[in-house]
Amino acid sequence: MLIAAKIATAVVALIHVYIVILEMLLFKARGPKVFGVSPDAVEILAPAMSNQGLYNGFLVAALVIGFVHADPAVAMAFTLFGLACVIVAGIWGAITVNRRILFVQALPAVVAVLLFILVPHA
Repeated sequence: MLIAAKIATAVVALIHVYIVILEMLLFKARGPKVFGVSPDAVEILAPAMSNQGLYNGFLVAALVIGFVHADPAVAMAFTLFGLACVIVAGIWGAITVNRRILFVQALPAVVAVLLFILVPHA
């Protein structure tokens, strides 16, 4: 993998680690501010957000496997699969929840994929 593509992928993974922590562990404390929901809605939404955080954790897992797998072809497959899932999830989130998700989640993953595709591998 190219260094720039690896760095971009690491940024995507770290963004999603933060999202996992925010949705699964900190939603009740930070939910009103970060997600723009009322304090009353936080209790109702907390279980669904925790579930959503778990799914974001699976995205992180795919990207981490891409970093650590010994077989370069398998590592690349996991990385590109993880990034593609992040892009799809980011687009869907932008359509259904908030357009900001497109820029926070999908755009960094698009950049990483483009770096893998467009930059010659040496």
